[in-house]
Amino acid sequence: MHLDEIKQALLESYRTDGGINHLDGANLPSQASVNQLAADLMHLLFPGYFEESGLTERALPAHVTRLLKQIDERLVAEIEKCLRFAQVAHPSAQARARATAFLGQFPALRKLIQTDVTAAYKGDPAARSVEEIIVAYPCVLVISLQRLAHVLYHLGVPLLPRLLTEYAHERTGCDIHPGARLGDHFFIDHATGVVIGETATVGSHVKLYQGVTLGAKSFETDPEGNPIKGVKRHPDIGDHVTIYAHATILGGDTSIGAHSIIGSNVWLMKSIPADSVAIFKGDSVVVRSRRKHETLVGQGSPSATSSADAAGSEWHI
Repeated sequence: MHLDEIKQALLESYRTDGGINHLDGANLPSQASVNQLAADLMHLLFPGYFEESGLTERALPAHVTRLLKQIDERLVAEIEKCLRFAQVAHPSAQARARATAFLGQFPALRKLIQTDVTAAYKGDPAARSVEEIIVAYPCVLVISLQRLAHVLYHLGVPLLPRLLTEYAHERTGCDIHPGARLGDHFFIDHATGVVIGETATVGSHVKLYQGVTLGAKSFETDPEGNPIKGVKRHPDIGDHVTIYAHATILGGDTSIGAHSIIGSNVWLMKSIPADSVAIFKGDSVVVRSRRKHETLVGQGSPSATSSADAAGSEWHI
């Protein structure tokens, strides 16, 4: 085919198959601009950690001034695009107000995110310093950007929160919806392949390993077969819960009680009470009460999963 024939075929494809950016309509936010916004936000969260040259305390005020101005201008522009797309009234004024509200929460967000850094340092014996956690651990990027996106999500900004979390998803392989509610001191060890759905809640001092899914059982649909939006679809995880690699927990009515341990590859669609251990025994999942001082499944004494020790206190699901 000649180039002109290819062009005509493409134009016909645009008309019949869609996938074009609202020609003659509201422009969508720029992915490149949002990616730069995500990077700038990380610099504002952790000044001095990602700069190419050293940052002194004396230079910090000017550095923050420059970053804030750069972020503010980009944020207002991208929020306005999102609001115009959603046909919100007075998009320019609304973008200005929501950007200001978002940036006003930054000091509190920094304090919260510092608890995640602490959890990662205390939760990984391989970590040699807090600096290593911040500059090299993917969990810091993905959790930090989710917490920022979560604020925009609750400010009613469409599109942009998801674009921010997808930047982190692309970089880390860890997908946390901006609507998910995360408690303090949250740590995702290795931070690859983890999926946390929009309506999930995660308590304080929770630790996940790679490949964990906090997902939905199924989707409720309307009479036309379209998914019903805004319903509770994802599980609730209590405080001080540890979930090991590739465990899958599904359902909006599923809750994992505080201080519980979920073993690797466990598949759960039912709630379990506080202070429980869920593990595979043979071909089925067994839930038992957590023993006094027990911290990790299978660590230390082999009796951590012995049937004799758990006799009379375990049940199959």
